[in-house]
Amino acid sequence: LLEKSRVIFQLKAERNYHIFYQILSNKKPELLEMLLVTSNPYDYGYVSQGEVTVASIDDSEELMATDSAFDVLGFTAEEKAGVYKLTGAIMHFGNMKFKQKQREEQAEPDGTEGESGRGDADKSAYLMGLNSADLLKGLCHPRVKVGNEYVTKGQSVQQVYYSIGALAKAVYEKMFNWMVVRINNSLDTKQPRQYFIGVLDIAGFEIFDFNSFEQLCINFTNEKLQQFFNHHMFVLEQEEYKKEGIEWEFIDFGMDLQACIDLIEKPMGIMSILEEECMFPKASDMTFKSKLYDNHLGKSANFGKPRNVKGKSEAHFSLVHYAGTVDYNILGWLEKNKDPLNETVVGLYQKSALKLLAHLFSN
Repeated sequence: LLEKSRVIFQLKAERNYHIFYQILSNKKPELLEMLLVTSNPYDYGYVSQGEVTVASIDDSEELMATDSAFDVLGFTAEEKAGVYKLTGAIMHFGNMKFKQKQREEQAEPDGTEGESGRGDADKSAYLMGLNSADLLKGLCHPRVKVGNEYVTKGQSVQQVYYSIGALAKAVYEKMFNWMVVRINNSLDTKQPRQYFIGVLDIAGFEIFDFNSFEQLCINFTNEKLQQFFNHHMFVLEQEEYKKEGIEWEFIDFGMDLQACIDLIEKPMGIMSILEEECMFPKASDMTFKSKLYDNHLGKSANFGKPRNVKGKSEAHFSLVHYAGTVDYNILGWLEKNKDPLNETVVGLYQKSALKLLAHLFSN
């Protein structure tokens, strides 16, 4: 369960994944040198939107543990360097700056930023084994397939930033999944084994002042986990008593979460309406909201219209979850759900001189 949105965005009380801060701890100065980064998290937008330290965590110590774990688990020196390089490249990705061409809707690299403008594109490209000019061209003028031929498409500044975010998340996600498989292979044993399910962090619901698409995905996952847990702990357990002839009066713990799960995942539920809206060229966050209201307001017990209180973040709909009522803001949901990958840049990734990156995007 990788919360990939965290790679480029954190809420106030959160921080990005620990590996970024471990690298920046300067415990291994040669890493900073290799990745062309400073030791200050605030120099990198993608890792400094919330907290940058955790009181109970010593990032320097953790870096040494991570670094040694690579070796213990049998990663090659090349693979280990590849993981570090891609992590560093993501930090530089978030610092690339673009501006709008005069009298045009077209984005171009913002050369006025010196180090933090063109410099970050060069650093990202260098770490990813790409040509910097090709990377910038792919971001600002991607080639898209129309019918049977390819045409070059212009991009606005906002579109370029969305594209960079989606590419950074895709790199981290693919690298994460590759590492999980790689570690599982290292730990695999041919000896007989026992299988078990460990129930970990069962109550991971998120209820913040501002709740967006990421929180809905997290809370939906938790509804399913909680439902699974309740079913096994309360329903099946009681059925077992009956089978064994134990005198027992069935207790309804009132914990059926199916109504909320259906509201999110069933046809014409929230996810299905969101998918449908993403198909329509003229759809917007507000047309999505209207469809939600038409289908669920006053019809689904778990769906409501929040009261917007002065001084609080705007909310567009509320859901009664297992852990409480959550008010959601739907701005940007269509874009987040599409999360489209710039195919031109993906093509560059596939031909990258960095073996790991080329492998991650090979399919």
